[in-house]
Amino acid sequence: MNTKQFLLSAWSWNPLVIAAAVAALIVYWIFCRDRQRMGYLVAALAVFLLALVSPINALADGYLFSAHMLQHIFLLLLVPALVLLALPREFTLGRKVLAHPLVGWLAGVGSMWLWHAPALCNAAVSSRPVYATQTISLLLLGGVFWWQVIAPREEDRLSPPAAVVYLFTACTACSALGIILTFSPVTVCPIYMHVQDSLGLLNTIRNDWGMTPEKDQQIGGLLMWVPMCAIYLFAILAQLARWFSHSRTEEHAR
Repeated sequence: MNTKQFLLSAWSWNPLVIAAAVAALIVYWIFCRDRQRMGYLVAALAVFLLALVSPINALADGYLFSAHMLQHIFLLLLVPALVLLALPREFTLGRKVLAHPLVGWLAGVGSMWLWHAPALCNAAVSSRPVYATQTISLLLLGGVFWWQVIAPREEDRLSPPAAVVYLFTACTACSALGIILTFSPVTVCPIYMHVQDSLGLLNTIRNDWGMTPEKDQQIGGLLMWVPMCAIYLFAILAQLARWFSHSRTEEHAR
């Protein structure tokens, strides 16, 4: 199978994934109907489908660790953030334990470290139930993480200075894991060293794309190190803008 054939044929229209996306749209339309914010939900579902039905999913399913990492970035950081931005302004969780900043930080950072323990990483590739558990947990834990920063109600968010610290330390922790992945031997998720070539794609990956297991893990580490921190940096800049806006509002109120 060459690259063009793979890109055209490797879409896996998983009925559960499609049903989840359709159900999310229906629930949102019934209970929210916020047309101004619905675009965020559509974007979230587009990224969700890109992660789970596109060729990215086929590559992550035992071929490339870097594709697996890209899936994690989509599911942990992008989809939950966009879903929260789509929620109505009055939506709140109140003072539940899941809304505590420490819980949120541990959810976002801990999920990345936990699912890259070799045993769990291998299990998520080789076992459908574990893979499903991983996918659901990344979405939920990502939501808990982002709640502290972009909860619909201003009162449920961290203050801008606290949010900057929250995001910067999360970026630092994930960068540390990214550096470890980039420079360590191929032992983080060793299942990707022994590919079960069910699609007949391995020759294309190794020869046409020049992707060895070592290079693959390095790219995976760089994805965690650079793009993930770029997302955190964008969020930090948004918090600084929010801080500046609050300061100006307070000055005008005096």
